[in-house]
Amino acid sequence: MIPLFNFNQWIDQNIGTITWEQVESWFVFDIQKPLLFNSALFLGLFLVFYFFYILTQKTHRLRIAYVVAFSLFFYYKSSGIFFLLIIFSSVLDYVIAKLIYEEEDNFYRRFYLVVSLVVNLGLLGYFKYTNFFIDNTNLLFDRNFEFQDIILPVGISFYTFQTLSYTIDVYRKELEPTKSFMDFLFFVSFFPQLVAGPIVRASDFIPQIYKRLNLTKEEFNTALFLIIGGLLKKAVISDYISINFVDRVFDAPNSYTSFENLMASYGYAIQIYCDFSGYSDMAIGLALLMGFWLPPNFRTPYQSTSVTEFWRRWHISLSSWLRDYLYISLGGNRKGKFRTYVNLFLTMLLGGLWHGASWKFVFWGVLHGLALAVERYFGMFIKLPKNYFVRTIQVFLTFHFVAFCWLFFRAKDFHTAFEIMFNIGEMTFNPQQWLIIAQGYQNVFLLIAIGFIWHFLPNNIIKLLQKGFDATPLVGKAIVLAFVYWIVYATASAGPQPFIYFQF
Repeated sequence: MIPLFNFNQWIDQNIGTITWEQVESWFVFDIQKPLLFNSALFLGLFLVFYFFYILTQKTHRLRIAYVVAFSLFFYYKSSGIFFLLIIFSSVLDYVIAKLIYEEEDNFYRRFYLVVSLVVNLGLLGYFKYTNFFIDNTNLLFDRNFEFQDIILPVGISFYTFQTLSYTIDVYRKELEPTKSFMDFLFFVSFFPQLVAGPIVRASDFIPQIYKRLNLTKEEFNTALFLIIGGLLKKAVISDYISINFVDRVFDAPNSYTSFENLMASYGYAIQIYCDFSGYSDMAIGLALLMGFWLPPNFRTPYQSTSVTEFWRRWHISLSSWLRDYLYISLGGNRKGKFRTYVNLFLTMLLGGLWHGASWKFVFWGVLHGLALAVERYFGMFIKLPKNYFVRTIQVFLTFHFVAFCWLFFRAKDFHTAFEIMFNIGEMTFNPQQWLIIAQGYQNVFLLIAIGFIWHFLPNNIIKLLQKGFDATPLVGKAIVLAFVYWIVYATASAGPQPFIYFQF
């Protein structure tokens, strides 16, 4: 059962016994306790930050410097000394973009772009893929090179893609450089989306820096609605089913029944959606409170009727980045049908590798790349009727393909993924046993069900809920937010949990 929350005990533990060591811990990096959106510490820090942020709105330079300072502090609390890496990358790409913009000779423009690509991707490769390369070298050539003690900076994949989008857009003459280095550092380090996206395009974000900030009542309500929804998705649904069920099954699938293996697979599908979309919702909401628009990152992806549509709805900022900067750069669909299929396949393969330095991520990307190529090929010959029955079948098949692929994404290795697949394949029809298992995991299964129901709710119901929230007085909104934090702490089994995409 979900434990009851003792408010007095929480006050005693978190406020009533504050020591100097606790105060110091608020401002010093702890690798075991990175700063998370779903933590009480972040809520307190953000409220103090936001109060002074409002006072800086009329002075552009002061506002820029203030947000940059807080963003770098936020990243320091998430990744320690690696906040210097963001500063280095920002200096590099700011200078290179300026050189590209001012240079008229195409040879030198390309040279500067190559320098940016080599340095940025080189840093990403070093931190993320060095040990992967060593491991495969040892296997292929029977060597015994030692693994390097390398810590992966949180969010390096995200801000690397952001800085690359800036230099590439300037190179393509689709964007002018920022007016100052601080403006560019503001874009790179903007804390709401710094560590897990959405991946913001320079051409979309930078022009907002120079606009007069004017937060409307409607935007304020939307921001709070997104933050509250994101907290519930992440800290209640995702964390609870992860700690109390999904992680246990994926750690030792043979210790559980076939039905539990199947439900853990479904559980992970909704867990990763609630975790990542919950972060994105909070990031978009926090940015909106500050007067900045970030692009939507998820649009009910499990309602997709094809894998192609799924990638238009899942992690939109990444899939669109891969399309515009990788797929199109490879030739897109401009060099014949066969080359189009190859480009789709390569894009998803590299997209899989982007997610992690492991062959299981590559295989996950390969599966999606093959699905995209197959859909594109047969789509030229097969035109399915458009009706509710056909759409339901398409959604069912697409979801189960995606859920099948998630096995390789989540499992610690191929062996574990195949164990889960084999266990599910051995399942027999035994509703009595299923009912007993469901009763044993009643809270977990209830939250899994709530997650899927929430995901498949018609959009007009979501709009109706938001309309009701908008009409609620400010005091009522504060009570709702406080109630959500109460639920978060009441359901927390092991403190605030890191977001899944922090590892990427």
